[in-house]
Amino acid sequence: MRKNKQADLIRHMTDKEVLNALYLTQALLLLFSFIIGFFLFKDAASFFRLFKWSFLDIAVIGGGAGAAVVAIDLYLMKILPEKYYDDGGINERLFTGRSTAGIFGIACFVAIAEEIFFRGMIQTMFGFIPASIFFALIHIRYLSQWYLTLNVILLSFGIGWLFEWTGNLAAVIMMHFTIDFLLGLAIRSKYN
Repeated sequence: MRKNKQADLIRHMTDKEVLNALYLTQALLLLFSFIIGFFLFKDAASFFRLFKWSFLDIAVIGGGAGAAVVAIDLYLMKILPEKYYDDGGINERLFTGRSTAGIFGIACFVAIAEEIFFRGMIQTMFGFIPASIFFALIHIRYLSQWYLTLNVILLSFGIGWLFEWTGNLAAVIMMHFTIDFLLGLAIRSKYN
């Protein structure tokens, strides 16, 4: 039922409204991060210590993990029924008519906003499991479809574990960006 309501809502929105809704939610996450961070970290330098500018962590581990997730997902998209990937049409609306630069911008903004909030704030404050569960729950559009629910839960715990392992917010931002950017390009390619 929820998926049908969401699909109806998306159908009545313009592409610009869908994109603006995405940007608004991500901007709110950044605002919440700023507010939480004000109380969580003694100063800005304490927050910025979560970023380690290591090529190995960012490009190899973060980017490599993201590329591996995309490779597995693209393979599963070929062998599983298309209905398993039905998110109510949001991803098609976001990526189908976009340029590569537009997809890059969306993926970059989402990865930065969500990882600063979920890993930098929530995971730092409450731990790996609560942050991973909250990340999965916030992606409500996937929760009406069992396969996408499983997918987002596994991904959430994977990103959370990567942050636990590396302690590097830049690595998880790169992983998240790589996934969103490459899947955005794949979605655009599929529907164009």
